[in-house]
Amino acid sequence: MAPPSPDVRLIRVSTRDVPACERTPFWREVFARQMCRLEFEPLSEGPLDVSATLLALPGLSVGRCLSAMHARWSRTAELVKDGDDAFALIIPLAGTVNRLQRGQELDAKPGEAVGILHSEPGGIQFRELNDLAVMIPRSALAPHLPDLEEAATRLVARTNDALRLLRHYLMAWRENFDITDPAVCSLAVAHVHDLVALALGSTRDAAAVAKGRGLRAARLQAVKADIAANLTARDLSVAAVALRQRVTPRYIHMLFDGEGTTFSQFVLAARLAHARGMLLDSRHAHQAIGAIAYASGFGDLSHFNHAFRRRYGATPSEVRRGEA
Repeated sequence: MAPPSPDVRLIRVSTRDVPACERTPFWREVFARQMCRLEFEPLSEGPLDVSATLLALPGLSVGRCLSAMHARWSRTAELVKDGDDAFALIIPLAGTVNRLQRGQELDAKPGEAVGILHSEPGGIQFRELNDLAVMIPRSALAPHLPDLEEAATRLVARTNDALRLLRHYLMAWRENFDITDPAVCSLAVAHVHDLVALALGSTRDAAAVAKGRGLRAARLQAVKADIAANLTARDLSVAAVALRQRVTPRYIHMLFDGEGTTFSQFVLAARLAHARGMLLDSRHAHQAIGAIAYASGFGDLSHFNHAFRRRYGATPSEVRRGEA
């Protein structure tokens, strides 16, 4: 695998990696203040137990935080002097987040989202936390939104399609971001910008661009994830996926057309890759090839053998023996 771009940083931090007596000062001074430019204040007794993952890309930062204790993250009047003008979208995955800024309180529950401006004092409070936070420079969002300050005062509903797709898009990045091509990385960042703008209510012209770029990419990723999750199902069809994803079969066909392939070709390739993985895995050495084909979603062994040889230039038996 190619090394990550020097412009991409993935940081994982946990208080469990620090001696108990050093956890609070480490989390407050090193991680919160120095790395995140935030204040962290525990609001309950007991040992600090917090972990976080931070992915920093050009024009975008994505954070994931887990905390089992009552606490508060905030940007104080002193900290906002650092000039950070990012907009942060907080997306709770579990637990309720109470957001306070400009004297206004908003409670965001799982599936919802709430914004906060880094250029003004404010913060979030919670009893337990499992969230995603997306930080985007103001300059990247301003062209898409008529009033960013006003957008930060609105709760984004869980029924918001752009938010649902944004959450799905980001969850794939939470542990590993293995994009090494700078051009692809820039496109991925643009997709997130588009989805955030759509979720917040972008201008008409910006929405038209976003729907053709970020929304389309996130829809396709969601469809591919749905296929992967149901790969072995005999009833895996474009109609079934469309129903689960709340789109039309024609729209799914159009998504794959844009990649120069078809729904059926993608499913076939995914099933063949699944079967090949099982054939190469010693844990499945006792399984007959027919059983592996069936476990990979194939109902016809002859069709499986023919498609496998055409794809990999070798029979399943040859691949299992390491001859190809």
